Amino acid sequence: MTASLEQLRRCHFAVDLGAARTRVYVKGAGLVVDQPSVAAINTKTGALIAVGEFAERMTGRTPDYIRVVRPVSGGTVVDIEMAQRMLRQLLGDKVRRTLRRKPRLRAAACTPHDADPLAQRAAVETLVGLGARRVELVDTLIAAAVGCELPVEQPEATMVMVCGAAATQLAVLSLGSIVTAERVPVGGEAVDHAIVQHLRHQHELMLPSQAVRPLQLALSGNGLTAQGPTSTEIHGRDVATGLARSVQVDTAAVRNAIQTPLTAVLDGIGKVLRVCPPDLVADLADRGIMMVGGSALLPGLDQMLREATGMPVHIAERPDICAVQGLGYMLEGMIQPMVLDPLAG
Repeated sequence: MTASLEQLRRCHFAVDLGAARTRVYVKGAGLVVDQPSVAAINTKTGALIAVGEFAERMTGRTPDYIRVVRPVSGGTVVDIEMAQRMLRQLLGDKVRRTLRRKPRLRAAACTPHDADPLAQRAAVETLVGLGARRVELVDTLIAAAVGCELPVEQPEATMVMVCGAAATQLAVLSLGSIVTAERVPVGGEAVDHAIVQHLRHQHELMLPSQAVRPLQLALSGNGLTAQGPTSTEIHGRDVATGLARSVQVDTAAVRNAIQTPLTAVLDGIGKVLRVCPPDLVADLADRGIMMVGGSALLPGLDQMLREATGMPVHIAERPDICAVQGLGYMLEGMIQPMVLDPLAG
């Protein structure tokens, strides 16, 4: 863990800046922001028009002078100034006034496991711009494991899999630290892209950016498994004529298209287990893998992992907010470090 539990207890608010969604936890108030990491700006005046869900609805529907931007990519802040403006707007005046009253305002932030110093600095500068005098950084994998109440501090293995929009992070944790970890550059966006490409090549249909999620829901129930629905109707634009068209899509073919990016995730699990000490692997055979992150809800993904690894696979109760919830638990002092009993003399 980058920061100690003692340092985190002194923090006043915590931020999880994700590629898909931004979440803010304020000490004593709980989760106050859970919105898409999107902002819409007027390119003529530079003014901020909208943030969050309203800005996301604008994607692909704006006139020339309005640009929809994502200041966070792959868990890393790529546009610090825009990220600050977006966060200020999402927090609102009331919450910002409450935070400004705190003497020596402290903040905590999640960073991806393999974040380089430049990415860490970008996260720190973003929160310093909001008035934080000190910023503590916590590994997303540890925050997510704490958020879904895994016994992270105990001398037994827990495997957590953070399924993000841009990447999937895997780790085996023991005694409050990461024993071995792997980052696979495949996430929910890669699955969406695979679906869009399949429909374009097989059905010559262009899908609106907002239409991928309903298609994934159509695969739900047994989702990625063969027991799911056999076909579903999809509306889009014909590649050749540009006219609106509907097609019946065979869900088995969509499942095959999704398999390619998901194979990389299975390879990542294998890589983590190969370098993990045998004693910890024995623990994992019983306890299995805990899936967190928004893409953990992809229909049938847990079943596919179960069949491929032979290990139990669990999805956290609220997988999408586990990381920020974990930061919240640390801020509120709900996590106790393991105390070593002195040997009886």
